[in-house]
Amino acid sequence: MSDEQFMRRALQLAEQAATVGEVPVGALVVANGEVIGEGYNQPISSCDPTGHAEIIAMRNAATALGNYRLSGCDLYVTIEPCTMCVGAMIHGRIGRIVFGAAEPRAGALESQLKLMDSSHFNHSIEWQGGVLAQECGAIISDFFRAKRVKK
Repeated sequence: MSDEQFMRRALQLAEQAATVGEVPVGALVVANGEVIGEGYNQPISSCDPTGHAEIIAMRNAATALGNYRLSGCDLYVTIEPCTMCVGAMIHGRIGRIVFGAAEPRAGALESQLKLMDSSHFNHSIEWQGGVLAQECGAIISDFFRAKRVKK
């Protein structure tokens, strides 16, 4: 499957988050072309500040592999990951991050902190942004627009 096909699955997961009132972010972990972990945002429903889509997808992938190291795995997420999630990806040894829309306020790869430009980490992750960026950005924008209208 291609990056776009995996991102389309991440978008489906983001839609699941939106249906339960969570910020619509979806993520999946891929090993050797197969999805081994999926997740969508759940910090509100799980009462867990670490309940981000990326964290849940990595937990599920690690369980599937029986190993907390996710070496060689790709992580797809609909929006540029935050500092917490990039940190977890470093510790988990994710090989590559592919994200959809940039996150201008809290993105930790290109928008704000640019964590992978730092040389002091013991692991470096390749990354690519902008895959299906318009669709990924629209689901977030539509979600918050609808919330503002309800108020």
